[in-house]
Amino acid sequence: MKRWLIRAGIVLALVGLGAFLNFSVFTPDPIPVSVMSVERGRVESTITNSRAGTVKARQRAKLSPEIGGRVAKIPHRKGDIVQAGDVLLRLHDDSQQAAVQMAKRELAVVEVKEERFCLEAARAKREFIRHQQLEERDLVSTDLLDKYENLAQTTQVSCKQAQAEIAHARSGIIEAKAELAKTVLHAPFKGVVADLDIEVGEWTTPSPPALPVPPVLDLIDPSSIYISAPMDEVDSSKIHVGQPVRITLDPFPGQQYEGHVRNIASYVLDVEEQNRTVEIEVELDDQTFASTLLPGTSADVEVILLVKDEVLRLSPSALFEGHKVFLVERDILAIRSLEIGMRNWDFVEVLSGVSEKDRVVTSLDEEGMEEGLEVVVRSSTRK
Repeated sequence: MKRWLIRAGIVLALVGLGAFLNFSVFTPDPIPVSVMSVERGRVESTITNSRAGTVKARQRAKLSPEIGGRVAKIPHRKGDIVQAGDVLLRLHDDSQQAAVQMAKRELAVVEVKEERFCLEAARAKREFIRHQQLEERDLVSTDLLDKYENLAQTTQVSCKQAQAEIAHARSGIIEAKAELAKTVLHAPFKGVVADLDIEVGEWTTPSPPALPVPPVLDLIDPSSIYISAPMDEVDSSKIHVGQPVRITLDPFPGQQYEGHVRNIASYVLDVEEQNRTVEIEVELDDQTFASTLLPGTSADVEVILLVKDEVLRLSPSALFEGHKVFLVERDILAIRSLEIGMRNWDFVEVLSGVSEKDRVVTSLDEEGMEEGLEVVVRSSTRK
């Protein structure tokens, strides 16, 4: 009996030592995790551009004079605001002014010529009528009457020819004035002089056929600023005019701007080595801010398809193996399968599986994550 009691004591000691070692030495340390609370808020269904969009201006004109010449005057400089019709550039016009004066003098000459010929035609006509009356009374011969008739017709033709020369001379004046007008470059619309690539005294050359010449002036209407963004063709059926959008611009990191879809291209753009896209035009709601943007600036557009407010939501980073999450319950990991609805880059709508204020693990990269393990919360975040 004594031996049996000794052996039983040894066994109990070994069991106790094993239990002690299991719960003190061999028990793994709690896994540190980051969690976020399931909360209620807004979830949006959105689509984004497949490549960076670009700020553009609907009214933008790259201008050059219609004819070549030496620059005489540039009334407005880069950055100046001009009104429609304002003079942007003026060329030396001595030869064009001389051509106008020459055309006016030619008109004066043919007007005198026309007056003389038409007076002679009127006089010849009167003489013909008078001799016609005399011939009826047999006072003049038929041959003499024919002579006066021929003279009346000839002088009438000369009068009409002179009148035609007057019309031609007047057309010459119009043509000369048109050439004179080409020496002045006017603003086609109200805008800002964005660029100026010529100076007073320099020569400008008109663009020959099939050989483009760089423009000397760039005019932009800041009130016509919009954003052109390429959207994947698979999303084209979801986009409609008037839909709200969220815009981010490279020069303003961290800022978001509201806008709306104004136009959708009527065709799919097929560019080699790129996905097929549909171009959309987006306008910023804040037109005052839009007018300060520089055409050519990169922009990203997020079209908002659907919005749900006050729904359960969590971060997509908490999901694994489809629609599962790790839940922290009394510092122990539990796995829950979720039924989800809408989702975007920021939030996932939760239809069932968790409740509000449940703590969901977001640090899924920790090693050894298993259901039933003890954890310690190192940080808690809110979206």
